[in-house]
Amino acid sequence: MTRIALFILTNLAVVLVISVIFSVFGIGNVLDQQGIDLDLVNLLIYSSVIGFTGSLISLAMSKMMAKRSTGCQNIEDSRDPEAQWIVSRVRAHSEAAGIGMPEVCVFPANEPNAFATGMRRDSALVAVSSGLLRSMERNEVDAVIGHEIAHIANGDMITLTLVQGVVNTFVVFFSRIIGHVIDRTVFKTERGHGPGFWITSMVAQIALGFLASIIVAWFSRRREFRADEGGAQYAGTENMIGALERLKGGTAELPDGMAAFGIGGGGMMALFSTHPPLDDRIAALRERRG
Repeated sequence: MTRIALFILTNLAVVLVISVIFSVFGIGNVLDQQGIDLDLVNLLIYSSVIGFTGSLISLAMSKMMAKRSTGCQNIEDSRDPEAQWIVSRVRAHSEAAGIGMPEVCVFPANEPNAFATGMRRDSALVAVSSGLLRSMERNEVDAVIGHEIAHIANGDMITLTLVQGVVNTFVVFFSRIIGHVIDRTVFKTERGHGPGFWITSMVAQIALGFLASIIVAWFSRRREFRADEGGAQYAGTENMIGALERLKGGTAELPDGMAAFGIGGGGMMALFSTHPPLDDRIAALRERRG
């Protein structure tokens, strides 16, 4: 879940910054039609520019943000036998998946976790936690690595970026409409847009952005099942099931500011979870095995 949480949070921040910059430089004035009403066509174009720019920048920053937030250490040149084994398994699965060799890292964490991220399939990053290496057998670690390689091979981050771009577009679009309505009805601005529009728009954009993350999280949960299938294909179904069973003991805590995206269990907050329940994932693999 690390890669998705980082992507969502970075995206929200980038889109907000772009919106502020556009406001400061007056680019948002293209939204006014004769100073009275919104030009919805121009607004949609404006929103898509901000939305897709934000998601693409977030994708481009994904490796850097992952390294900084988790403290990843590259192990590709390490002489440690365990590190060499990890690199060899990443290479083997990458060759099987038909992708370029990813950068391989280990990050400090007491509990098991792993993630893959990157802008391109042939220039990605795979990272596992030190806790995962301590708590799992090698065949289970191998399955986790296969799972992450499957994410890369399936193009999950690229597809997620497109989904996020569409979601961003409508977040910006509707937040500006809300700001416009409030500016006209509450602040009584008759021409152009006053401070009420920009303040209300920014607040609405933040609120709608977090609600929109439910859509991205739903999409992420769907992709996890496919990645599990990939891990089973590369490392064996029983090994993938064993790794998921092992994860029931808990996963590594996310960096500060990302914990909300790692919420498990049921209820409303489960909508923000980027991963399906482990029991559901295990059941899907067993059903696939027949």
